[in-house]
Amino acid sequence: MSLTIERVQTDKQLRQFIKVAWDVYRDDPDWVPWLYFERLEFFDKKKNPFFEHAEADYFIAFRDGRAVGTIAAILNHRHNQFHNENVAHFGIFEVLNDREAALALLDTAAEWGRQRGAERLQGPMNLSTNDECGTLIEGFHMPPVLLMTYNPPYYVDFLNAAGFEKAMDLLAWKIDLAEVSAPGKIPPKVVRVAQKAQERNNLVVRPVNLKDWDAEVARIKNIYNNAWEKNWGFVPMTNGEIERLAEGLRPILDPRLIFMCEKQDGEPVGFSLSTPNVNEPLGRARPGASVIGSYIGAARMILNKRKADWIRVIALGVVQAYRARGVDALLYYETAKVAYTAGYKWAEASWILETNDMMNRGIELFSGKVYKKYRIYEKRLQSS
Repeated sequence: MSLTIERVQTDKQLRQFIKVAWDVYRDDPDWVPWLYFERLEFFDKKKNPFFEHAEADYFIAFRDGRAVGTIAAILNHRHNQFHNENVAHFGIFEVLNDREAALALLDTAAEWGRQRGAERLQGPMNLSTNDECGTLIEGFHMPPVLLMTYNPPYYVDFLNAAGFEKAMDLLAWKIDLAEVSAPGKIPPKVVRVAQKAQERNNLVVRPVNLKDWDAEVARIKNIYNNAWEKNWGFVPMTNGEIERLAEGLRPILDPRLIFMCEKQDGEPVGFSLSTPNVNEPLGRARPGASVIGSYIGAARMILNKRKADWIRVIALGVVQAYRARGVDALLYYETAKVAYTAGYKWAEASWILETNDMMNRGIELFSGKVYKKYRIYEKRLQSS
C-alpha cells in the first residue's frame, strides 16, 4: 500500500487536514470534537495573529489516496527571539494507528525544521504554548477539559520510535470542590495564608467587570506577560493574540469565576481565570466536520455552559514583585469558594509545569491530585 505526504496548498486540502481528526477518534467516546468553523479560521494564516511572527506548513499523509494523518511544522520567531534559541516546533499531530505514516509525518516536520536551520524539533504545540500543547501520557480514562489536548496512547509509542525524548511534563490537577470548598471544609491553612496575604499586602479581590471588558483584558495581558516571563517555554502574547483568545472565551465565561487582585489604589498584582468546562456539553453534542454542524454544537455548548460539573482553572498569575506572598493561595481560595457555591463539583488546574514548585504546592493545599500528565517532546536535528 502506497504512502505519500502532501503539503497543504489549497482550501480543499486544508479542509482535509482538519477533518482527519474525526477519522482518528471516530470510535473514541472520550474525544471532544473541534469546532470545525473555528479551526478553519485558526489555521488561516491571514486571520490568525500568531502568523504575524511565525511561519508554518501543514502536511497530510495519504495511504492509497485516503488521508490517514496530519502534522504542522512551525517556526515561531517570537519564541526563538525571546529564549535565544533556534528550534522548530511540530503540532496538530493526528494519525490513525499507522506506524509508517506517523514516522513519515514526524520525519517530514524534522526535515522542514532542518532546512530552516533549526537545531531541535519540539512539540506538540498547537501552535504554541499559548495554545493547546503536549501529548497526553497519563490519564486516558477521562475526556479532556476545555483547551487541553487528547490523543490515543499509541502516539507515545510513535514519538519514542521516532527518537523523541522528554523536554518537559505538564501536570493537570483534579480538585474535589465538595471536599475543600464547602462551608467548614476549606483547609484552615489555606484560610490563614489567604487572609494574611490580603491583610499584609492591603489587597482587594474583585470579580472581573465585563462592562469594562477591553480594560480588563489589557490588565490581564500585562499581568500575564509579567508573571510568566521566566517560565519554561513561555512566549509573550501580542495584543492580537490575547484579543483573539479573549473574544474566543468571552461567550463561555462565567464572570463569577474570574478575579482581579489589586492594591488599594487599584494597581493590579494578580488575576485568576477559570471557565466552565464547556467540553462537557460539546462532547455530548459531538458536532461533525461541517460548518453547520459545528455552529449547532457551539450553540449547545454556550446554552448549556452552566450545566457543567467541572471548571478549568486556565490561568492564575501574580506579578513578580508579589510572588511568594500568598497571593496565589488567595486567588485559589476565592475561586474555590465561588465555584462550589455556584454548583460546580470539580476543578482542573492545568496545565502546570512539573518544575513550578510554588504553584504545585499551592494546589496541594487544596488536596489536589495529579490525574493527567502531558509531555512536550524534543529531538535534536542533525545538519544535512
